[in-house]
Amino acid sequence: MKKITLLLLCIVALVSCKKEVKDKNAKLNVVTTTSMLTDLVATIGGDAITLNGLMGSGVDPHLYKASEGDVTKLMNADIIIYNGLHLEGKLVEVFEKMEHQNHKTIAVADGINKNNFISSEYFASSYDPHIWFDINIWKQVTQFTITALQEADPKNAELFETNGKEYLATLSALHKKVANTIATLPKEQRILVTAHDAFNYFGKAYDFNVVGLQGLSTATEAGVQDVQKLAHFIIENKVKAIFIESSVPKRTVEALQASVQSKGHDLKIGGTLYSDALGNPGTPEGTYAGMFEYNVNTIINALQ
Repeated sequence: MKKITLLLLCIVALVSCKKEVKDKNAKLNVVTTTSMLTDLVATIGGDAITLNGLMGSGVDPHLYKASEGDVTKLMNADIIIYNGLHLEGKLVEVFEKMEHQNHKTIAVADGINKNNFISSEYFASSYDPHIWFDINIWKQVTQFTITALQEADPKNAELFETNGKEYLATLSALHKKVANTIATLPKEQRILVTAHDAFNYFGKAYDFNVVGLQGLSTATEAGVQDVQKLAHFIIENKVKAIFIESSVPKRTVEALQASVQSKGHDLKIGGTLYSDALGNPGTPEGTYAGMFEYNVNTIINALQ
């Protein structure tokens, strides 16, 4: 592992030396990490930018390791936009190296009021990094990203502002729509059991009791005691359904279902939720708004 990291950092240094002076009329070259950020930046930047997203559908950012090609993209970028809060844990060393070489890196979590963060002992940042599951927090991220792009490319500042305002209006409408959908589910039934603790911001925003079989990071594994403890919780609270996640192996959730059913409680898998990545490009779930609405509909339909 250390040898791989050292190799990547050497590539960082090599590519940095070879980087050519940028044509002032060329498009802003932006690299993003997660698919949620790629969707956001694509919406704000439009045709004024060249965009490369590192992580596609179904990719787990907690475990993601940069390839040589990724490092080349990062080093050739005018601006790199990532989540922060140690979500992209295995890229931290690469980002730090680039910062020392004066490459522009932006962690969108830096644009969020810290009072909005949920504390977590699982990450070096001490905060839960799954900030996209609160639409109001994502609006803060949107505004922060608009400003970052404007500072990096002043000639297109007006375009970024216009696109950003339209997207903020879309997010406001999305929040209202999903809140109305969630309101149809009685509060005592709002218990969301998933593969890992990615939905705490969602739970806080929409009054759900969220329980993850694994911790906040998929780098942790659920043990037998975790499964048994959660099985007891499900039976005690008469939970109807639990959920798998698109970027997390489903075997632990299936083991949990089997454990609950062996005790005589009928428990179904309510569907697959998108947690750490969006759906496939070209589908409704391949956008942030489509993903969020899909998740809400899946949850409400299964728990009613």
